[in-house]
Amino acid sequence: MTFVEFLSSKAVTLCALMLGALLSGSCLLFAGASHAFAAFFECLFFSVVALWLAAGFLWDRHRLRQLELLLTELPQQYLLGEILPKPVGAVEKKYFEAMQAVSRSAIGAVEAANRDKEDYCNYVESWIHELKTPLTACSLILSNDGDVRKLKRELKRADNLTESILYYARLRTAEKDTTIKQVQAAAVIEEAVKSQAEILIASRICVHTEGDFSVYTDAKSLCFILKQLLINSANYCPGCKIQIFAKDRQIVVEDNGIGIADYELSRVTERGFTGSNGRRRGGSTGMGLYIVKELCKGLDIRFRIESQQNVYTRITLAF
Repeated sequence: MTFVEFLSSKAVTLCALMLGALLSGSCLLFAGASHAFAAFFECLFFSVVALWLAAGFLWDRHRLRQLELLLTELPQQYLLGEILPKPVGAVEKKYFEAMQAVSRSAIGAVEAANRDKEDYCNYVESWIHELKTPLTACSLILSNDGDVRKLKRELKRADNLTESILYYARLRTAEKDTTIKQVQAAAVIEEAVKSQAEILIASRICVHTEGDFSVYTDAKSLCFILKQLLINSANYCPGCKIQIFAKDRQIVVEDNGIGIADYELSRVTERGFTGSNGRRRGGSTGMGLYIVKELCKGLDIRFRIESQQNVYTRITLAF
């Protein structure tokens, strides 16, 4: 900071002091004081003002240099609000509090971004390991009998995993890929079931669908949600029966499989949560229901899950 810049910052105060000096001198002369005394008073007044300006300039320059040094040495500059020197004066205190609020907000945003990045990297790593299973199976099938049905089934598993990670990557910008239009629930359900036919047949799962209604939503995302629910049943409940009902602007997907433990029910939609069923099965990413829940939130679909261990699992999508 230059002295000229410092004077510019004190322009209003200096104008007030100049006006005060002129008024004081005029009052002295009007009161009968000599010109010499009035001149001495004015010189003394301006000398005090000059000393005040010099001291203020040196003090402010020293504080600014300290601030610049802090900013230079700080590896993450958004942390500056946490190490600022104590403020002097009421105005500085308000700026200090505002800077601290901005800094803490930035720290929270950075921590959240780092957590998201770490979660994403962990998911990609587990996804790669899970993707190896159907790819290895494809290689073994081709090396042996080359059964087309088995090959299609493993390729469908690989395709499901790829679609899952693509939806996860697009969660934050899902609105860009969303097309809201009127669709028939039965048509979307039929498409989801047909797309997973190989996996459902291989898992000896019987699917019964019933009912229909029209609704305004994104058919592509809704189909992915239903496919993910079918995949979960195929993975965790081979040999079970799945019933899908579409009625009163609700789609209910229910199976009579292993169910979910009561103490895990509230956590199954958390990111990365695999639960005891996932740990027993192995290779689970714990991301399927999390992605489903986030997509439902974006489409304003109320997602509800009910279950009783070894009896049933029921998931309701209410539009």
